[in-house]
Amino acid sequence: MSEDRRVVVGVDYGTLSGRAVVVRVADGTELGSAVHEYPHAVLEQTLPGGERLGHDWALQVPRDYVEVLQNAVPAAVAASGVDPADVIGIATDFTACTVLPTLADGTPLCELDELRGEPHAYVKLWKHHAAQGQADRINALAHERKEPWIARYGGKLSSEWELAKGLQLFEEAPDVYARTEHWVEAADWIIWQLSGTYVRNVCTAGYKAVLQEGEYPSREFLEALAPGFGDFFEAKVARELAPLGARVGGLTEQAAGWTGLPAGIAVAVGNVDAHVTAPAAKATSPGQMLAIMGTSTCHVMNSDTLGEVPGMCGVVRDGITPGYWGYEAGQSGVGDIFAWFTRTSVPASYTEAAQQQGISIHEHLTNLSAEQAVGEHGLVALDWHLGNRSVLVDHELSGVLVGATLATRPEEVYRALLEATAFGTRRIIEAFEESGVPVTEFVVAGGLLKNRFLMQTYADVTRRPLSLLASEQGPALGSAIHAAVAAGAYPDVYAASEAMGRKDEAAFVPDEERATAYDALYAEYRRLHDAFGPDDGALGGLLHRLRAIKREAQA
Repeated sequence: MSEDRRVVVGVDYGTLSGRAVVVRVADGTELGSAVHEYPHAVLEQTLPGGERLGHDWALQVPRDYVEVLQNAVPAAVAASGVDPADVIGIATDFTACTVLPTLADGTPLCELDELRGEPHAYVKLWKHHAAQGQADRINALAHERKEPWIARYGGKLSSEWELAKGLQLFEEAPDVYARTEHWVEAADWIIWQLSGTYVRNVCTAGYKAVLQEGEYPSREFLEALAPGFGDFFEAKVARELAPLGARVGGLTEQAAGWTGLPAGIAVAVGNVDAHVTAPAAKATSPGQMLAIMGTSTCHVMNSDTLGEVPGMCGVVRDGITPGYWGYEAGQSGVGDIFAWFTRTSVPASYTEAAQQQGISIHEHLTNLSAEQAVGEHGLVALDWHLGNRSVLVDHELSGVLVGATLATRPEEVYRALLEATAFGTRRIIEAFEESGVPVTEFVVAGGLLKNRFLMQTYADVTRRPLSLLASEQGPALGSAIHAAVAAGAYPDVYAASEAMGRKDEAAFVPDEERATAYDALYAEYRRLHDAFGPDDGALGGLLHRLRAIKREAQA
């Protein structure tokens, strides 16, 4: 096969769909793509059989992931026009922490007839927050025992991570827990289906399963947390680790039948959607913070410095690319907040106006927002509609809007929400720099970068030039880069990133006048943030109490 014909396939598993992209190995050119939406989407109210779910549940059906391989991959190859024989490798990435219980052979428990009506047998999606009570106990005990690993996670483990979700399973469904032979990240499960080999990738093991210095939290800690839970990591989580970019094995005959790709081609170790995007955006050097902005935002950054950043989601050696400390932070709701507003709070006249112009309601509201001067709306909001991931790590928090009057218009509220997410990102950047971990460049990827007004707002609020990933398929391109490394086309991720990645440097630069005006608004955001968020804030606990009142009323 000639050098310029070699291609790889990257598959990005998102919250609602999976996308496959065919990429040329020589230069990263994207030749074809296809999307397959999950038939069951996200289960938040009921299971497929109608069984009701509780508050803050978010589940998925694992067979939907296999359908992506069966549909999106062949369609992407067909769209690219390449000969499937030219494909030399495949890699995938996943939202995280998305985790499921399986039998020893990888069979998801929800596929057993007797467990189809049991919520705990299904995949717990990243935004499943029903384990917040377990997370609170984990954090309290970790600080009480002065566990050394808790500082590596900003002082708090999230309810989204493996331990809290595993403890919820143990306590609420002990029979299902007993049937669970493997507690598997979806990122590793899909690679298991492709290659027939189950290994753990170092990314999710470190960030989502609390693996630090080669060790998980101790049996003693787990037993103190819940008697009988002591062997959780040893019995259900621990597995051989594989570095990012490694070859797990070859594509099985079964998976070749699903995808239409040659059996035996390289299958790369699994990865997380945010972290895998860094090489695609050429953001692998120390200090380059990459924000993957979509329904939520994940901030990842390499550094040669090990620091303790309040509220960071984790710092893991080799967690993004080999040789550096990889940091993660994030915002639980960004695009989801904008979507919620358009879904619930926009008059019909606005929707009709957008339709008449042939644009989306988001574009219409953005255009109206852009006509305002900074601060003209008289509003400030907190971006906590799905809780706060960083820096407070509290998913019981909720959104706040201050300053509304009877004259407030929808576009003004919409702009305040856009600005709130930018303020949240600035708070994260400040937390890093205050902790001695410098941020030298801010790079944006994800679906929201198409909103130019939003990007300019982020540049103005953060007072930093914004570079953009020059691809709409960031995670899938990043996965393809890892596939090329696993197939031996490049010696490491850095070389592959240099050849296959793409970035528009300083695509947006801050405007001094707007930046100064935003400084004043950000100061008010910080006052709200510090009043409503910490327990010792002026209004600390209020949002928690409202949640409790809501749950009591619903019950």
